Formats: sequence, C-alpha cells, structure tokens
Amino acid sequence: MWTSLNIRKVGNSLGTTFPKEMLQKLNVGEGDRVFVRETAYGVELTAYDPEFEKAMEAYKEVSGLYKNALRELAK
Repeated sequence: MWTSLNIRKVGNSLGTTFPKEMLQKLNVGEGDRVFVRETAYGVELTAYDPEFEKAMEAYKEVSGLYKNALRELAK
C-alpha cells in the first residue's frame, strides 16, 4: 500500500506530516525518533533504533562471562 506524503516548509527546514494510521503502525508519537537509511531499493523508514542492536550484541558477548554479577545487579 502506497502513501503519499507532502513536503512542507517548517521554519528554515522541510518536514512532512504522517497519517495517524502510519504512526500507529510505527508505534511512534510526538517526540519519538524515527530512523531513515538509504538502501539499494530506495529509502527505509523505521522506529527501530540501530544503536539498540549494537548494545544488545555487546550484552550478549559479556552476559555469559558475568552471569553472576549481572544477576546480583538485577536485584
């Protein structure tokens, strides 16, 4: 399903308004961040934070080594 978004002038910048249904699908609201990246097929828009994935990868690396310490910190 294609959705058309109009680009508008907002101060000295450009911006757009998202339909309510799209915001619900992205699970975002006012003040939230969305992430955009260029792909071989065009542009991808997501509410998924790529830095979160990096943090989880780092956690996986140390979670086994420091299992007892992490258990104590969780108390």
